[in-house]
Amino acid sequence: MSEFEFKEIDNEGMLTLEAISIANNFNNWMFKTIEPFCKGKILEIGSGIGNISSEFIKNGHQITVTDIRDIYCAYLERKFANTVDNVFIMDIIDSDFDSKHKHLFGQFDTVFALNIVEHVKDDSAAISNANKLLKIGGNLIILVPAYQALYNQFDKELEHYKRYTLPELASLIEQNKLHIIHKQYFNFIAIFGWWFSGKILRKKTIPQRQMKVYNSLVPVFKIIDKIILNKIGISAIVVAQK
Repeated sequence: MSEFEFKEIDNEGMLTLEAISIANNFNNWMFKTIEPFCKGKILEIGSGIGNISSEFIKNGHQITVTDIRDIYCAYLERKFANTVDNVFIMDIIDSDFDSKHKHLFGQFDTVFALNIVEHVKDDSAAISNANKLLKIGGNLIILVPAYQALYNQFDKELEHYKRYTLPELASLIEQNKLHIIHKQYFNFIAIFGWWFSGKILRKKTIPQRQMKVYNSLVPVFKIIDKIILNKIGISAIVVAQK
């Protein structure tokens, strides 16, 4: 598949992933936030174009990448040739999930899904199926957009069903018989940019110029998150153990 052919099927999701792909400081920040809870064989649900997967590979982790779209999986195969354990299509709420992926049940020490669960109507099924892939004692890491009050044009274009508070996300995970070991908000400053661009300007995608400016200021934003003890942020993160 040529780069041109890949571009031809662009949509808001792809444009957003591309904008984030240039934000190396941001991607590394997100990776470093979840890395302490990652161990052994790792599975990423919804890898997109590999923005976070790249960070895992650079840091020597053993990782399998997946996506619901065959076009993204083809891209990932080209991008990560011989550097990931496997690449395959996975729909985390597939009605035939058990029959299609039974051979993977109990195979992973870590399963993570960043900005995925908000895209599915049956979020409980998503957590339940992710849980099946974990070994006993394995960690599930879920990151979702925070606060329904921030829901705006960006969310609509990205086909988000909802945004979550930490208690809502933790409750959803606990209902699926997982034990919470860590929870926090992430990226406080981004709340203002998300609200202004999506609510006031009603933009459909994150502007690359805006993302470049944001990326350059990530070292400052990380300090702010530490000062406020991750008590508020654009994203909610919950880590649970099987």
